[in-house]
This record gives sequence, structure tokens and C-alpha cells, in this order.
Amino acid sequence: MTEAILLVGGKGTRLRPLTVNTPKPMVPAAGVPFLTHQLARARAAGIDHIVLATSYLAEVFEPYFGDGSALGLRLEYVTEREPLGTGGAIRNAASRLAAGPDDPVVVFNGDILTGLDIRALIAAHGTSGADISLHLTKVADPRAYGLVPTDPTGRVTAFLEKPQTPEEIVTDQINAGAYVFRRSVVDTIPAGRPVSVERETFPGLLSSGAHLQGMVDSTYWLDLGTPAAFVRGSADLVLGRVPSPAVPGRCGDRLVLPTAQVASDAKLSGGTVIGHGARVGAGARITGSTVLSGAVIAPGTVITDSMIGARARIGARTTLRDTVVGDDARVGADNELRDGARVWCGAALPAGALRFSPDR
Repeated sequence: MTEAILLVGGKGTRLRPLTVNTPKPMVPAAGVPFLTHQLARARAAGIDHIVLATSYLAEVFEPYFGDGSALGLRLEYVTEREPLGTGGAIRNAASRLAAGPDDPVVVFNGDILTGLDIRALIAAHGTSGADISLHLTKVADPRAYGLVPTDPTGRVTAFLEKPQTPEEIVTDQINAGAYVFRRSVVDTIPAGRPVSVERETFPGLLSSGAHLQGMVDSTYWLDLGTPAAFVRGSADLVLGRVPSPAVPGRCGDRLVLPTAQVASDAKLSGGTVIGHGARVGAGARITGSTVLSGAVIAPGTVITDSMIGARARIGARTTLRDTVVGDDARVGADNELRDGARVWCGAALPAGALRFSPDR
């Protein structure tokens, strides 16, 4: 049996208002909670048992996924009473593992969409004999991430958190949020207090002489920490740019879920998702966006790279670009929102109240 811990306890504050009522891993991407894609890909890689390390809105997970049998998994849930950080969450969940001291334990961050070959990471871990193996990816601008330089054999030589000066940027390899731990190493993480694997565990192990191995896999990788990234990730799943066995339909320009109603002359493209029970009116044009369940899109609306929350209503001829509208919000007719605008859950914006360009 191959086991994993999935870190799903974060509050997702950068994603608000999407995460006001919903924990980040449960926000829908390509028609299902994002966590479904991670679980399905883990199962396809041969992982049988997953412990979900929960905290924020922890009560949401188990009613949806149950024991995991519908996905061919055995799921267990461990909830932190107080946030414990990445390392503390791993240590807290470890009591549910059955692995022996030298067995591999896979750890995933719950907000990363990736095409990582999970089997290859596990195999590389076994071949190298490492204490911990890390998935690394290359990015053009690494300043927002933790840098992980390696020697020619792939062995990690340092951990450099979020460098800001050119002199500090010694590599374009970053920590991509997936690891394989030797089970006995998990037990060395202090219990009962907040611990960051990035800032404490990994550097501490490295300084003590432990073997940390990096595997660079530069397939699709996206941190879903912002609304724009989340919307893009959902669209890329629908378009088939990143594989997932959990997409509920064929990959293509659009995904319309059962019970949704779309006018015959509405145009949906760019990986757009229309959720259960949502309605899209005549002449609407929706590109690269997600419309969640029960939302209503009035005729003549133009929506681009945006997310519309559950049961929200968007008025006629309104234009939205790079915008998030929270659950149950109302945006009246003839508004124009763009460039990262966020309408909070339950808010009401009157007709013609806000524009970014002159009246036509």
C-alpha cells in the first residue's frame, strides 16, 4: 500500500470571496471540487490510502468524499484545532499512517495543479535512497517562491525562501509542493506546535546531513492561490492542457454540466464551465470562465476570465473581465467590472453603478 497526506487546511484568504463559504480545495474547478482532481490523480498513480489534514471549514470534506470508496481510495480525516503549518499538519496526520519506518509517504499541497508524474517521483525516491524527495519545477520569475538549488546529481544543496535581489536568485528551480518522505523522517517533526517544512524542517534536515533529493519535472504546474490562477487552472483542465481523470466530460472548449440551461445563441469558449442548474441567457459570450451552480447570466452579458459564484445573478449587458463574483451576489445590468474586481458574497451592485470605460 502506498500512502499519502494531503494538506487541505489553509484558509485561502487570497482567494476570497471564493473561500468565504468554501475551503479552497473544495472550490469547483472543471465541474468538481478541485480536491477531486488531486485525489483522482493520486489514485491513478497507485496511491491507496490518503489522510486529509484539514483545518478551515473542516466539516465540509467528509460529507462530500466519505470514506473515499467512490474514488477507489481509503480516506481518513485529521483536523487541527489550531493551525499547525505545513510541517505540523504532516506530523499531526502521521498517526493515521500504516507505513513502516523506511516506507515512502507522499505529501501534496492542496492548492497545486500539476501534471507531475507521481509514480516517477516515488520511483526516483526509492532509487536515490533519499530521506525526502521533492518535486521541483522551473519558473521564469522565482522571487515569489522558495528556491531549491541542486548539485549535478539532483541532491538538494540549499533552501532559499523568496529571494528579492538578483544576487540571491541562484537558480530557477522552486519547491513545487509535492514530496516523498521516508516514514521515519516524518516522526522527527515536532508534534503539537506550528512547524513550516519549507523554513524549518527541510533546512534543518539539510544542515544535519540528511539526504534531500530534487526531481525536476517541468510539465504543467500552477499555484492556485489567486482568483486569476484558479480560473485559469479550471479552464486548462477543461481544455485538456493538464490531465485529470476527474473531469466530468470530454475535454474541449466548454463544459456544460447536467441541468444547466444555455441559450442556443450564447457562445461559450476557452474552457468555460457552466455549473449544475445555472442559466445563460441569449447572446451571452463567456470565455475562459466558470459559472457555478444556480447562477443566472442575463442576455447580452460578456464574461471573460472570471468566476461567478453559486446562485449569483449577473444583469443584462454587463461586462466582466478578470472578476470574481461571490456566492449569492447581484450585479445589476449595464455594469463593467475588470482587472481583479471582487464582488463579495451576498453583495448587490445596482444597474449601471460602475464602469471602467466611457458610456457607449
